[in-house]
Amino acid sequence: MARLDNQMTLADVDPEYQGFLDKFKPKKTTDDCYTPPNIYAVVLKWVIDTYGIDPDKVVRPFWPGGDYMNEDYPEGCTVVDNPPFSIISKICRTYNTYGVKYFLFAPYLTNFVTGRATDHTHIIAGVNITYENGAQVPTAFVTNLDTEYRIRTAPDLYEAIGKADYENTHKGKTELPKYKYPDEVITAANAGYICKYGIELKIPKHDTYFVREIQSQKATGKAIFGCGYLLSEKAAAEKAAAEKAAAEKASAEKASAIEWELSESEKRIVASLGVQNPD
Repeated sequence: MARLDNQMTLADVDPEYQGFLDKFKPKKTTDDCYTPPNIYAVVLKWVIDTYGIDPDKVVRPFWPGGDYMNEDYPEGCTVVDNPPFSIISKICRTYNTYGVKYFLFAPYLTNFVTGRATDHTHIIAGVNITYENGAQVPTAFVTNLDTEYRIRTAPDLYEAIGKADYENTHKGKTELPKYKYPDEVITAANAGYICKYGIELKIPKHDTYFVREIQSQKATGKAIFGCGYLLSEKAAAEKAAAEKAAAEKASAEKASAIEWELSESEKRIVASLGVQNPD
């Protein structure tokens, strides 16, 4: 297998000319530029361990200025790469047509959309990947390596990518400890949580006293991150009530998802699924 458009070029018949062209090929792929190497390594290892592909026959055709249609695809190769999401359905159709095996990064929430255009398996890891340009993208995968399943969750892949992403995003950063303060203390984080869920809280000036830490923290050398205020008993009760209302609203939001029901015709389709044809 050579190029997917089956067109001959001078490089196909003149090895010296191909060598000349290779000098001008970009040395970095888009994944090298935008996908941290440790993220790609985790994904590749999972694909190798899960599907037994040959690591020496892995192809990465999506590089700056590249044309995946004109890439060389050796016999028995597997594409493990991060393609442009905007044309991923077209890419999958093309690979299926030409018999190219693939395991591709894909958008998470719209992952099933690709199934309308081509026959493959959705690998749902649903993990946020922080790419090297700073963008955080919820990512899943699609593959034609799996001939049995249409949808597969991959918690081990989710965990491995999550750890690698954490290493990248927290490298050199100091982790802030999580503190729980008495009701009589308010921090900016408290107020932000209350505000997030639409709860109005108004605390008069005469009900507050500015503090950098409370006495129980001093012995350990700790302090309130961003400082805080002591509250009067009345204000503390109002703050506690506001936090409770915010928590209830947060819980209600989780439980307020709209529930859709199947039509009778869709139920008949469901009833017909799972029945294998006799040999």
